[in-house]
Amino acid sequence: MNGVDLPPFRGEAVSFEALSGFERDDLAEAFAAFRRSAEAIVSNAALLRPARPAFDGLEEICRAALSEPEEPADFFRRRFQPFRLEKTGLLTGYYEVEVEARRKPEPGFATPVLARPGDLVTLNEAPLMIQGGPPLYAAQRRDDGALEPYAPRREIEEGPWISQSPPLAYLADAVELFLIQVQGSARLVFPDGSSAALTYDGRNGRPYTSIGQLLIECGLVQPERMSLAVLKATLRALGAGPGEPGRRLMQKNESYVFFRQDDSPERSLGPIGGAGLALSPLRSIAVDRSIWCYGLPFWIEARIPWRSHDAEDFARLMVAQDTGSAILGETRADLYFGSGEKAGALAGGIRHDAQFFTLLPKVE
Repeated sequence: MNGVDLPPFRGEAVSFEALSGFERDDLAEAFAAFRRSAEAIVSNAALLRPARPAFDGLEEICRAALSEPEEPADFFRRRFQPFRLEKTGLLTGYYEVEVEARRKPEPGFATPVLARPGDLVTLNEAPLMIQGGPPLYAAQRRDDGALEPYAPRREIEEGPWISQSPPLAYLADAVELFLIQVQGSARLVFPDGSSAALTYDGRNGRPYTSIGQLLIECGLVQPERMSLAVLKATLRALGAGPGEPGRRLMQKNESYVFFRQDDSPERSLGPIGGAGLALSPLRSIAVDRSIWCYGLPFWIEARIPWRSHDAEDFARLMVAQDTGSAILGETRADLYFGSGEKAGALAGGIRHDAQFFTLLPKVE
């Protein structure tokens, strides 16, 4: 593997026979997801959230995926080397929310979904460094051109941002908005039957704090009971209105996500991940973009409730096509389940240990 731009991970090279159930997986489906990434990598398509550049050899493999007909199993075996990652991984799930909304505020629908403000500057390559604080990957550009930290969640929710960033729509409460921001996309459904797709359009650059973890640390939820449904119910029970305990708890996560209405053909296929592509249910994963590049295949083994509420073996070939503020570490992934209520019910129950294998390009 000399010459490969390896990420800093701990693992050992293994054979494909070490991937339990590799031949039984629907590799044609996995190859279709990989091919979508290949098209983006070869065309140098714009990324929604920049990640590490494609590792040495991956672009050549992507070109082969687009031009050389081959059985999927043979394709992956010939061109990739599996590595078993040493550290036990954490697998969670996410989905595309479908939620009731209104185009104008009205009683029961007063929480705004904000568009990206004009003064927000994204700083992926050169974060703003503040003495004594974490690096900030977005900032506010002042009228004189200087950069300063963008406002945290509480100030945005309680300040003048509605006038600066006209709302795209209005939701029932702050809990619904908070979960949409965590998921990174949503489909809004209006009373007349029409809908609108939301796509991530930047964040304020402030650090992400897990509210689920805070609920556990405060003793409000037992770790074994934590799920998306429990999180939402607990925050609402605490009170999500202005100044109420649930709202104040959510505001401890200073990170705030802005959206845009997305009518693009790609968005019609599904929510758009960090790689700028529509995500594929149970094939797309979000990874730590500071370690891994988009388009990289991963083999993941776990025992999780992924088809029903009963836990069963999960062993599938996945493709890194997304990222997230909470997805940190070499053996950390968020599994995309799809859209709607059923996908949400399943995704919300996933927080399990998993064995990770990364497939790195063979370089001769």
